[in-house]
Amino acid sequence: MRQLFPQSLKRLLTTGLLLGGLTVSGSVLAEVEVDHPYARAVPPGQMNSAAFMDLNNTGKQQVALIRADSSVAEKVEMHTHKHGENGEMQMRQIPQITMFAKERVVLKPGGHHIMLIGLKKALAEGDTIDLTLEFDDGSKQALTVPVKSVMSAMGTKHTH
Repeated sequence: MRQLFPQSLKRLLTTGLLLGGLTVSGSVLAEVEVDHPYARAVPPGQMNSAAFMDLNNTGKQQVALIRADSSVAEKVEMHTHKHGENGEMQMRQIPQITMFAKERVVLKPGGHHIMLIGLKKALAEGDTIDLTLEFDDGSKQALTVPVKSVMSAMGTKHTH
C-alpha cells in the first residue's frame, strides 16, 4: 500500500499544527498596544524621572499593568496623582494600572505614570532607555523609549 503522506510531510504538518496551537494559546495573553512612549529628560544629579505613554487594551479581557523595570533606575514604580486633604495634588504609588477590555489608559504628567527612581545616569534629550512592562497574565513587553525634554514632551499631542 502506498503511503499518502511522506514522513517529511507528516513532520511538517505536525510541527505546523503545534506551532499554530501555540499561536492560538498565545492570543489569550495581554493585547496591549503601547503608543507615544517617552521618558522625561533630567539634568545630571537629578535622581528621579518618569515615563509616559498610552496603553491601549485591544483585547476582550481586562488586563492590568502590575510591574515595570528599567536598567537605568534602581527602582521602577507605578504612580498617580490624587488630590490631598488641602486640595493640593499629591503623588502616590499604586499597585497596578487596570485597563478594561477595549480601553485606552493615558499615562501622563499629573496622572498615572511610571516613576524611574534612583537613576543610574542622567537622562538627556535624544537618548533612549529600556523599559519592560509586565501584565497580570504574565506577559511582558520590552520597549525602547525615547527621552524627551519636558517642553518637547509636553508638546506631544494625543488624540483621545
